[in-house]
Amino acid sequence: MLVFDVGLGKANRARETAEEDSMRKTVAFAIIALVSAILMVPAMVWAQGEVVQQFNNGSINWSSGRVTAVGIGAPPAQPTNMAQARAMARRAAITVARRNLLEITQGVQVDSMTLVKDFVVKSDIVRTSVQGVVRNAQVVDTAYMSDGSVEVTIVMDMGGEFASVILPPPPVMPEGFPGPMPPAGAEVPTQVFTGLVIDARGLGTRPAMAPKILDESGKELYGSAMVDREYAVQQGMVGYAKDLNAAQGNSRVTDRPITVKALRVSGPAKCDVVISNSDAAQLTAAAENLSFLQKCRVLAV
Repeated sequence: MLVFDVGLGKANRARETAEEDSMRKTVAFAIIALVSAILMVPAMVWAQGEVVQQFNNGSINWSSGRVTAVGIGAPPAQPTNMAQARAMARRAAITVARRNLLEITQGVQVDSMTLVKDFVVKSDIVRTSVQGVVRNAQVVDTAYMSDGSVEVTIVMDMGGEFASVILPPPPVMPEGFPGPMPPAGAEVPTQVFTGLVIDARGLGTRPAMAPKILDESGKELYGSAMVDREYAVQQGMVGYAKDLNAAQGNSRVTDRPITVKALRVSGPAKCDVVISNSDAAQLTAAAENLSFLQKCRVLAV
């Protein structure tokens, strides 16, 4: 009987050890999976007051409206001389940087439903145009390494030609179309403002080229259909900043901006924001306010 009990105890301990090993492996696998997932997702960081989306080989600076990419090129195995080695390594680095820039650019969020790559896949014209903009990206830094390799940094503006290709064309509005109206039943003040600052801190808002502002009922107050496309192409529909005070003093919204607190984010990509009906009434009450919206004088914090 004693022998049986000892044997049973050993069996139980062996089973417990196996279960513990299995549990450790499961936890380790979960940690690895989590870290891998984090590394695969571009991180949103705030550098010197700017909103920057960081990738492995570059970044999107939503405050300055610029996309940056880095490429590294190696020298040929048997170069004729050092000058040739450096020139060929630099050329290779530029090629790699452009490839990385194209990849990052295709991940730019256009609106709550769409990335640039969605347009590229659907349209040969868009794909060719985006590739052309990437080819014309400017080299802003060249670093020569001790092993003969060269690192190149290139930059592309999201405004201008790129925005002209990506932003949707304005819809044809009936003559005399009044634009967004105040929410029904809301008290309508008559104060005139020169710009809009959206305080979306703490909501996990993601930047995009063409975000929307909605009231509590989901009615669109601001979007690509309501702006002057020339302004949107040149400066972007929305500027992004980290600091509220800096945003309120930004030249984009000039000297009398209205500041509203976003209630929540909306849409799959979390780039649209919802504001209260009372703030919506303030925003849409005066024709002058609609004028600054058309000129994209909007900043999000």
